[in-house]
Amino acid sequence: MATTGTASTFRPSISASSRLTTHLRSPSSKVPNFTPPPLSRSRSFSVSCTIAKDPTFLMAEAEEKTKAAGSDPTLWKRPDSFGRFGKFGGKYVPETLMHALSELETAFYSLATDDEFQRELAGILKDYVGRESPLYFAERLTEHYRRENGQGPLIYLKREDLNHTGAHKINNAVAQALLAKRLGKKRIIAETGAGQHGVATATVCARFGLECIIYMGAQDMERQALNVFRMRLLGAEVRGVHSGTATLKDATSEAIRDWVTNVETTHYILGSVAGPHPYPMMVRDFHAVIGKETRRQAMEKWGGKPDVLVACVGGGSNAMGLFHEFVDDAEVRMIGVEAAGFGLDSGKHAATLTKGDVGVLHGAMSYLLQDDDGQIIEPHSISAGLDYPGVGPEHSFLKDMGRAEYYSVTDEEALEAFKRVSRLEGIIPALETSHALAHLEKLCPTLPDGARVVLNFSGRGDKDVQTAIKYLEV
Repeated sequence: MATTGTASTFRPSISASSRLTTHLRSPSSKVPNFTPPPLSRSRSFSVSCTIAKDPTFLMAEAEEKTKAAGSDPTLWKRPDSFGRFGKFGGKYVPETLMHALSELETAFYSLATDDEFQRELAGILKDYVGRESPLYFAERLTEHYRRENGQGPLIYLKREDLNHTGAHKINNAVAQALLAKRLGKKRIIAETGAGQHGVATATVCARFGLECIIYMGAQDMERQALNVFRMRLLGAEVRGVHSGTATLKDATSEAIRDWVTNVETTHYILGSVAGPHPYPMMVRDFHAVIGKETRRQAMEKWGGKPDVLVACVGGGSNAMGLFHEFVDDAEVRMIGVEAAGFGLDSGKHAATLTKGDVGVLHGAMSYLLQDDDGQIIEPHSISAGLDYPGVGPEHSFLKDMGRAEYYSVTDEEALEAFKRVSRLEGIIPALETSHALAHLEKLCPTLPDGARVVLNFSGRGDKDVQTAIKYLEV
């Protein structure tokens, strides 16, 4: 992905020339036999058809290409023309959605070179969202991790919590709302867990006069009541989902069911780098402004790149927004932090990359929390935004390639970080962000003196205060 243009400009990472879309049903599915109709002797005609390759073959082919690229990230396809990151990603969706996904991909590429769209997006991100967000030197947090000999890393916070609506989610919501307008779609649906993506979507729908329906798990509605009120105040209809564990997975499933039913009039603003292609690529590129700004700000502040990037990972949008700009810089460590819940051995966690296996969920192949029969194991996290049994396919790819590292943090550790950073820096973090902050306890003692750590401060903690009250004595 090129880094030219304004801070808000996105540039797709792969060529728009390939438009082959396939319906991948399962890794074990076979190509159906095709029997042509009998030819009439009275006239001649030609038949043009495209038969999708066996998904198993596609995955093997992808793995071979990835092996051929070796450890050089500049040679990796992220994604390739089939929407795959190595063997991960793809489109595992009903036929009714294939046209909408193809239309979306075509629109995405066309807008990449549309100067009018770029100017409008850049203007809204600057004047409405409040970009660029600061790269803040956390002086007291840095002092907290200084060792007895006076050495230690330097910690910087990329302040996405200062965006309008209080999180990184608004970057993607604004861009997708503009895209939906270009497609002529006036009805918007979205899923939300912690409520931040729901609030961001409701906000942009109010801004552009679009109908807005937000699907949210009933359990998440209870623990994120403030955000439910904000969405309704902004004019959105919030539909509670009571199936399953009534959390983010179930909200996403309901949003997809709605989209299948109303695909002609509706655009689905998916909130993370998950789902079928082109969503993982598109959401990443709309959030890539985070990493672009970080690179430029780092050059201004100390004349070099960060040594370590840290971000929490549920679906993984804030992490990919920071990581994407630096994937080709092999000397920059990238660390994602998942939710370990009650502990990795408790069975009550959301550490997909740490404990998951490869499978298909919500239209893409990635690591999942699943049992031996392929049934989803319900995740747990004190953080509603990390309470998801899957993860974006590009994170799965970066894990398997060894380019990014993934660790996990328990509820208890995240709550301690929530309190610690509030008192040391005067900034109340979201519980999602608190997971990344908690990992500094393990990371900082291992880093050399003067190493520069950039942590994506993905959201503010107003929404989580009622949850924290139940656990913390202050």
